[in-house]
Amino acid sequence: MKQAKVRLYVEHPLGAGQTVPLNRDQAHYLFGVMRMGAGDPLLLFNGQDGEWLCTVAHAGKRGGELLCQEQTKPLQMPPDLWLIFAPIKKARTDFIVEKAAEMGAAQIMPVQTEFTNSDRIRQDRLQAHALEAAEQCGGTYVPVVHNLQKLDRLLSDWPQDRQLMFCDEAEVGSAKRLGAATGDKWAILIGPEGGFSPKERTRLHAHPQAHVVALGPRILRADTAAVAAMTVWQQMLGDWA
Repeated sequence: MKQAKVRLYVEHPLGAGQTVPLNRDQAHYLFGVMRMGAGDPLLLFNGQDGEWLCTVAHAGKRGGELLCQEQTKPLQMPPDLWLIFAPIKKARTDFIVEKAAEMGAAQIMPVQTEFTNSDRIRQDRLQAHALEAAEQCGGTYVPVVHNLQKLDRLLSDWPQDRQLMFCDEAEVGSAKRLGAATGDKWAILIGPEGGFSPKERTRLHAHPQAHVVALGPRILRADTAAVAAMTVWQQMLGDWA
């Protein structure tokens, strides 16, 4: 059998001998763009049943059917990690969502802070970016991208069993690190391009679950900070450790 070169997310049960119907967009991608035909292999995942090797059973212009052969990966859930960030310019927000999915965030939460430059997002578009990132990186789970919410409300409803890694740009040059923090439920908070307001910073420093950290001796752009913070957390507490 040929090597599978396509990996696709589907909203359909997967299992040995299971057939998977394709919609028009999926059929166009597989048969029109990727030039696949009957018998060609591909990998499927649905966020529940792991990854499966499948073959094209029927190829049509407006649809098709795939057949599951064998499981190639079990379901691999990411750590219970939220990435919370303030939206920035469109392409850089897309970048944050894509990298969060690749690096193992379970939930992605855009928030509006006092200095947030963008007050709206396209949740459906960002969710699509997260899905595409999961397809590309070999993940078997697609993180949930939430609608934009106010940081103030999120903090007011904060669960007592979830720790918060607060990346404070005002701490640049300090030696504040994650240290010996523990716990299975975490969130990482990245601020907007204009930084946090004094009111927000005071509240976050006083938050009972907050761990204030500095991301090195230089001020990082928001998209860079998100990747740096997730790297630090994954190395110390996540599934890289």
